[in-house]
Amino acid sequence: MTNVEVLRFPNANALAADAAERIIRAAEAAVAARGRFLFVLAGGSTPEKTYALLAQSENARRLNWAATTILFGDERMVPPDDTRSNFHMARSALLSKVPVPEKQILRIPTDRAPSACAQTYAAILNFGQPPSASPPVFDLILLGLGDDGHTASLFPGAAALKEQKAWVTWSPPGVLPPPVDRVTMTFPVLNAAREVMFLVAGANKAAPVKEVLEGMPTVEKYPAAGVQPTSGKLTWLLDEAAAALLTRHP
Repeated sequence: MTNVEVLRFPNANALAADAAERIIRAAEAAVAARGRFLFVLAGGSTPEKTYALLAQSENARRLNWAATTILFGDERMVPPDDTRSNFHMARSALLSKVPVPEKQILRIPTDRAPSACAQTYAAILNFGQPPSASPPVFDLILLGLGDDGHTASLFPGAAALKEQKAWVTWSPPGVLPPPVDRVTMTFPVLNAAREVMFLVAGANKAAPVKEVLEGMPTVEKYPAAGVQPTSGKLTWLLDEAAAALLTRHP
């Protein structure tokens, strides 16, 4: 793999602290360069730790929330107040505690058929502009990694892995809970980002981390291997447990 930075931290708390600082710096750079920060959130316990840190007053005041637009890389087909919802988690940990304008929190709808929700969110990603063949370019996309090698809601063997035109698609559940349909951004959008950052902690992630970073993985088996930004930066933040099997990334 090329253009990849792999960073190791002693524990998940240290990882989250570094991630929060990197997000703040990315936001400052984006606002300075383009006047706004387009920030795509991920679900999962490690991102949740990061969001809680961003919500702390000393960090929150360093972000220009009026210039920040919040998006979501994927969502479970549950109501927005369901505890399984990525939006619900992000709102509880971060969004309800910082002055980001409500109109700039662009959650994935889950109130109709998954395919219709995917089409609706793709239109939202276009920010009211005419349809374009080129995917939107987000400043920072956060991702996690599942025990099975999935990322966002791109699961091993799923049809969504082959989607090259739609910016957003839907997927049936993978093998991990909860067993609900998903809506997810696709590889063309993930790989168009200026920066993608994986946040991965826990010993249960060590095997897929090694396969993706040091093996010869296929996207069909390890979807996270398909995240290869075209011209942007790719960073992996790992705690020691998740990095335990790596040999080429000391």
